[in-house]
Amino acid sequence: MKLGGLDEKDISSNSKAISTFEAMGLKTALLRGIYSYGFEKPSAIQQRAIKPILQGRDIIAQSQSGTGKTAVFSIGILQTIDTKSNLVQALALSPTRELAGQTAKVVSSIGDFMNVRCIACVGGKAKSLSEDVKAMDKGVQVVSGTPGRVLDMIKRQHMNTRSVKMLIIDEADEMFIKGFKDVLYDIYRYLPAETQVVLVSATLPKEIVEMSSKFMSDPIRVLVKRDELSLDCIKQYHVDCEEEEWKFEVLCDLYQEGTGISQTVIFCNTRKKVDWLSKKLKAASFSVSSMHGEMPQDEREAVMSAFRSGGSRVLITTDVWGRGIDVQQVSLVINYDLPAEDQYLHRIGRSGRFGRQGIAINFSASKEDMRVIRGIEKHYSIAIGPLPANFSKLL
Repeated sequence: MKLGGLDEKDISSNSKAISTFEAMGLKTALLRGIYSYGFEKPSAIQQRAIKPILQGRDIIAQSQSGTGKTAVFSIGILQTIDTKSNLVQALALSPTRELAGQTAKVVSSIGDFMNVRCIACVGGKAKSLSEDVKAMDKGVQVVSGTPGRVLDMIKRQHMNTRSVKMLIIDEADEMFIKGFKDVLYDIYRYLPAETQVVLVSATLPKEIVEMSSKFMSDPIRVLVKRDELSLDCIKQYHVDCEEEEWKFEVLCDLYQEGTGISQTVIFCNTRKKVDWLSKKLKAASFSVSSMHGEMPQDEREAVMSAFRSGGSRVLITTDVWGRGIDVQQVSLVINYDLPAEDQYLHRIGRSGRFGRQGIAINFSASKEDMRVIRGIEKHYSIAIGPLPANFSKLL
C-alpha cells in the first residue's frame, strides 16, 4: 500500500492504548524479563505500539528518545519467535554498531528467562565475521546488525533468511538519509514476502514515510506530532559564554559544581573538537573519556563499556552517540557545540531516560548561537532559559 503524504489522519494513532504489560497477553517468561529489566508500566508508545506488532501488523512507530522504543520491538520480537527453533526469525537493523550492539543486549536482557539467542552482527572488528558465522551455526533466533554486515552475511549464505518473520528498521530516518536505502532494499528482497515490518524512529519526515511504502503493507501508524513531543522530564538551559574560548572555563566551573551528577555526556560537532576538549580537560586534571566515529571499533566498545558500568562518569562525543544508546544513569547533557535542530532531541534525550529527570545545558558564544537556540525553541515549542546561578541545587 502506498502511504503518500502525511495528513491529520496519518499523524494520529489508530491504535488503542493498553495500560499494563499483563493486559497485552504476553508470555509469563517474557513478563518476568520485562520487570527484571526495570520496566513497571508501559510508556505511551509501548501502550499503543506493542499490541499491533503482536497482531502481526506492519507498524510505523514514532516517539521521542528515552520513551522505550527499543523495548517496543524487543517485546514484539520475543513474543513472536519460537525459541525452540535454531533459525533466524527476527532481524533488527540499526545505523550504527553501538546501537545494534545495544539492541542485542536489550533483547537478550528482556528475554533472559526465555532461552533466547540473539547476536550483534556488525562490521569493524577483527575476526567478527568468523565469530558471527560460528554463532549462526550454533543457532540464533534474533539478529541485531548494521545493514552492510547483515547483507554480507546473507550473500555469503552464512545467514538463512527463509524463516524471518519480522524486520525491524530502527532509527529509520538515519537509515535512509545516510545512504542505507539501497542496502535495505537488497536485504528486503531476501526476506519472505509475508515478513512483518516495524519501522521505528524519533523523527519521521514525510519523505521517509513515502519511501517506507516499498517495505510495508497497510501499516498501523503510531505517530506523534512534533509539538506534542514531551520534554517535561528534561530541564533545559543555555549559558552565554560570550566567546568561543571562554566555553572551556565555563565547562570547568560546571564540572566542579556538578559533583552530585551520576553521569554526563558532552556533545561536540566534530571529532577534532572531541579530541581537543578531552585533552584540555585531562590536562586540567579532570577525569573524562571520549568517543567518535573515527576511533577503532574495539576502542569505542571499551569506552562504552566503561561508561555503561559507571567506571567513567563523563563522556565527550559527537553525534555518533546521539541516537539510541541508552545509559540509564545519564542525568546531564551539555551541548558544548550546538546541534542542528533535528539533532537536538536525539542529544538531550540521553538524559531523562524513560521518565527520569534530566538536565540539558546549551553553550552559546555568539549572536548566531542564540539564533540557533531560538530556532530550537520554535522547532520544538519549548523554552530554553538561562542557567540559574544555583546550578548545583538543580541536581
